[in-house]
Amino acid sequence: MNLYLDTSALIKRYIDEAGSTDVRKWIRSADDKATTLITRAEMSAGMNRSLRMKYLSQKDYGEALEEFRTDWPDFHRLPVNEPLVARADALACEHNLRGYDAIHLAAALTWQELLDAPVTLVTYDRELAEAARASGMAVLP
Repeated sequence: MNLYLDTSALIKRYIDEAGSTDVRKWIRSADDKATTLITRAEMSAGMNRSLRMKYLSQKDYGEALEEFRTDWPDFHRLPVNEPLVARADALACEHNLRGYDAIHLAAALTWQELLDAPVTLVTYDRELAEAARASGMAVLP
C-alpha cells in the first residue's frame, strides 16, 4: 500500500492522540509513504502548538520533534512547484478546500499519477477526506 500522509495524520505518529495506533500501524505496513515539503513546517508548528497548549511536556515535545526530523528522509517529499500549486488552485475551488489541504490533495493525486498505482490518502481532516474520495482516491481512516 502506498500512503500519502497529510499533517493531521502524520502528527499522530509522533504525538499520542486518538488515531495514533492506527497511523503507526499503517505506516509500518506501507510499501511506500509520501507527503509534501510543506508538511515539515506544518509538523513543527503543530508540535509547537501542542507544547504551548501544554498537551506535551518540554521533554516529550523535544523527543517527538527529534524523532520526526530523524524520520523525515524516509518519506518521499513532493515539491511544491507551479504545476502543483495550479492544480491545488483548481482543487480548492472545486472542493471548497483550505489552501494547504488543496496542496496535500494535489500532491497525493500527482504522486498517484507518477506511480501509476493506487495511493491511499491518510487524513483526519473531514473536508480533505471528502474531496479525496470525490477525486477517486482511497482514504484512511
